[in-house]
Amino acid sequence: MDTPQVFRFEELGMADVARVGGKNASLGEMVRELTARGVRVPGGFATSADAYRAYVAANAIGPALRERLEEHRAGRATLRETGAAIRALFLRGEFPEDTARQIRRAYRELSARTGRADLSVAVRSSATAEDLPDASFAGQQETYLHVVGEEQLLAACRRCYASLFTDRAISYRELKGFDHLTIALSVGVQEMVRADLGASGVMFSIDTETGFPHVAVISAAWGLGETVVQGTVDPDKYLVFKPLLDVAEAPVVERTRGAKLHKLVHDPHAPAGTRLEETSPAERAAWVLDDADVLRLGRWAALVEEHYGRPMDMEWAKDGPTGELFLLQARPETVQVGRSATRFTIHHLRRKGRVLAVGSAVGDAVAGGPACVVRTAADIESFRDGAVLVTEMTDPDWVPVMKRAAGIVTDHGGPTSHAAIVSRELGLPAVVGTGDASRRVTDGQELTVSCAEGDRGTVYEGLLPFTVEEVDLGALPGTRTAVMVNVASPAAAFRWWRLPADGVGLARMEFVVNNIVRVHPMALVHPERVADAEDRRRIAELTAGFPDGPEYFVQTLALGLAKLAAPYHPRPVVVRLSDFKTNEYAHLVGGAAFEEAEENPMLGFRGASRYYDPRYREGFALECRALRRVRERIGFDNVVVMVPFCRTVAEADRVLATMAEHGLERGRHGLKVYMMCEIPSNVVLAEQFATRFDGFSIGSNDLTQLVLGVDRDAEALRALFDERDEAVTRMISEAIRKAHAAGIPIGICGQGPSNHPDFAEFLVREGIDSISLNPDSFLRTVRRIAETEQRIGHDPAGRRRATMES
Repeated sequence: MDTPQVFRFEELGMADVARVGGKNASLGEMVRELTARGVRVPGGFATSADAYRAYVAANAIGPALRERLEEHRAGRATLRETGAAIRALFLRGEFPEDTARQIRRAYRELSARTGRADLSVAVRSSATAEDLPDASFAGQQETYLHVVGEEQLLAACRRCYASLFTDRAISYRELKGFDHLTIALSVGVQEMVRADLGASGVMFSIDTETGFPHVAVISAAWGLGETVVQGTVDPDKYLVFKPLLDVAEAPVVERTRGAKLHKLVHDPHAPAGTRLEETSPAERAAWVLDDADVLRLGRWAALVEEHYGRPMDMEWAKDGPTGELFLLQARPETVQVGRSATRFTIHHLRRKGRVLAVGSAVGDAVAGGPACVVRTAADIESFRDGAVLVTEMTDPDWVPVMKRAAGIVTDHGGPTSHAAIVSRELGLPAVVGTGDASRRVTDGQELTVSCAEGDRGTVYEGLLPFTVEEVDLGALPGTRTAVMVNVASPAAAFRWWRLPADGVGLARMEFVVNNIVRVHPMALVHPERVADAEDRRRIAELTAGFPDGPEYFVQTLALGLAKLAAPYHPRPVVVRLSDFKTNEYAHLVGGAAFEEAEENPMLGFRGASRYYDPRYREGFALECRALRRVRERIGFDNVVVMVPFCRTVAEADRVLATMAEHGLERGRHGLKVYMMCEIPSNVVLAEQFATRFDGFSIGSNDLTQLVLGVDRDAEALRALFDERDEAVTRMISEAIRKAHAAGIPIGICGQGPSNHPDFAEFLVREGIDSISLNPDSFLRTVRRIAETEQRIGHDPAGRRRATMES
């Protein structure tokens, strides 16, 4: 009998890595253990490492292989020459008879199981050293698609063996310290999913940039998945919040539409069997996945992660003819999993310069150096050590120069592309998908690559100063006072998820509207009133693919707020309703048609007064719809709504009634409604306001302005604007006392505690329930709060009294 060299996936598991490599062992594990739980994996089989060794022995490849590698190490042959020579050794070989017989038999059996003669299969490489916890080996070997018939299959297996020695694979193994001669290759043969007629992409069970563990990140494009893996297309991106998958209706916290300019399709007449073609305008405008697909993939990501007990990197495909989804492979995520949850490094860019390009940030570091613009792989050898590599795209062939770069900038690609994965492994900041950086940047030009400003990376002109801060969260003391954070954007929330905050004390809705929605809500309700042609064009561009303008506003705002809330769930996230001033609203796209000029916008038509007014009431209805979607459909019922600049008790009643009309009724589904305590009338009549709201949050900026009569934006009066003035501190003390007397919590969310540690001390002494800080001042202020509590007799080791949750 033949010694077994081919195994069905059902016969394999993770204990078989040495026999069939990490990729095929993982496929067998999923088929065997997760199919019953709903994870769909195409059937197939794998050749063993013994089959590879038998091929090497039968064709006497070993001695020549060793000789070629020694010549390369001695500098007598280039990497390109070495790789080509070794691959030729494999491509000239023939399979031993028993190996070929077993491969043919397994292929016939797979065809019979699917009921299709000469089944079309995907042939994938699986090295015995790949998909390890500290090295992904992503994209180092080749995959061959739409292979039909026994002879084509054997030829594809032979090419897979040869691909163990691509230039990039040789370089990567040397980088990671693996011995070329001890590694073997298994070939995985899998039923072909017709993604060329459907879609495909990459999925991680962890946020690849920040390490936030509770989301699945999905990239999706039309056609075969190589365009996403290699970064040649800008894909759609979806984020799923895993903890709510079995609780909420649709816990999707991000949907970003990519350009998707090209797709890879099957072409039997092309040399590689595939052809890159342009997508249609309809494909570019459409979402690749609907919510049902996104949620199914998210559930699979959670199941796979749970089974393997670690974050995972997966590839998926959607079959065009049937619409069915499949997982094609799963391997360990190798970068974020190695980082400490309590120790991390923060890069601070000290100043900014002229922006040359913007794209997706890979990593969170800052780096600088001269640009080296390399347009094609043929020019790789012109790269200069220590430069910033600027190119149209980076793929596995570029690894030898990537490891010598200070940073990476590409025109194409997304945050889950192969180039991004390798950049993370190398610890390099990269800005990918800039669109045109390789044309805008001049070779030799000094650049700063910044990935320290959220999920958007920026390429600045010149070498800009930056600092690096090492943080150990394990050394932070506990406090009785709840310490929360002020968060301006969803990207910032993800960046600071490791902070041990008791929630978000202030999330400004207008920041999300301004930076993500960008359109005045009334311009979406009444587009006919927008006269400016450029504004009309911009609105049409932003709302493409949505049923109408209002749905664009509601969905975009809801997703922005949901992503902001995700890192803090189930802790409270206080979202302040929009508080644009009229001059700020006018700057939104289409806003000029709906805003009247005011002499003093700071004291004009802002905050609560807008919500029930006919001039904005329909826009406020969209805000309420977005908040309901965040709480009731996406599932973040930890979101608390806060009303700003509420001048009178009667106005409070009108706002609460208007909110209830739009489905945001205080107490319904556990909804809590807070009020900004920022106007002297709020303090004077605090007892009456307290019967209408569930909590107060002191806005020290506006309160200082109105108590002292100082325009907070007036440069000439800056010296007079001080939250620590006795008149202001007396008002704050009174507000705290009255809130406690009424039995409701009170916190502060203004700039004061972040800017002035002595002001934070004053608040602790007055017994404030919570202090919300800017993230970059959180660490130093927590220590100050703990020291103050210790001096006045509180127990700093005790659990924080998160009164905002009570």
